[in-house]
Amino acid sequence: MLIAFHKPYGIISQFTSDGSKHGTLASFNLPRDVYPLGRLDADSEGLLLLTNESALNRDLLLPVHRHPRTYHAQVEGIPSQEDMTLLQNGTLIIQEHVVLPCNAQLIQNPMHQERIPSIRKRVHIPDTWLELTLYEGKNRQVRKMTAAIGHPTLRLIRVAIGKFLLKDLEPGAWKELDHKERLLVFERS
Repeated sequence: MLIAFHKPYGIISQFTSDGSKHGTLASFNLPRDVYPLGRLDADSEGLLLLTNESALNRDLLLPVHRHPRTYHAQVEGIPSQEDMTLLQNGTLIIQEHVVLPCNAQLIQNPMHQERIPSIRKRVHIPDTWLELTLYEGKNRQVRKMTAAIGHPTLRLIRVAIGKFLLKDLEPGAWKELDHKERLLVFERS
């Protein structure tokens, strides 16, 4: 079984709280015996896959497989072309780890619903949306990458894994993937 879930803001990617102040996956009536493939931190939103098939961990999560994950990051300020090149070239060093090259581009008006609670807004500092496709998933990697170029992430949404898109799945909703959708998850660019 492979499930696509739209993880809302403020929810941790596990079924038990372990003392966390955040909500858990247990409140979304997901099938028994599934677990998350990868993680999204409580401050991040978007596509989270859950499964009861242990072999999928290796296929989707090991960087050697170069499995793409695409994010929309709303960042503070407007990154320059030099900033974008730093993201794309894989030259950023985060906590002694050189991140792999990624696809990064500025995007206009990605049409995401407003987050509840809304992000902080500064009157004199604009914000910009970036689309980043990564092939590894280090802890809070996108946030660390945008901070490293001087543009902290205000909001982060995972919008695709492989070629499977989050699309119209509402926050908190989930669906079991059919055969065609499963193939999209494993398709690489």
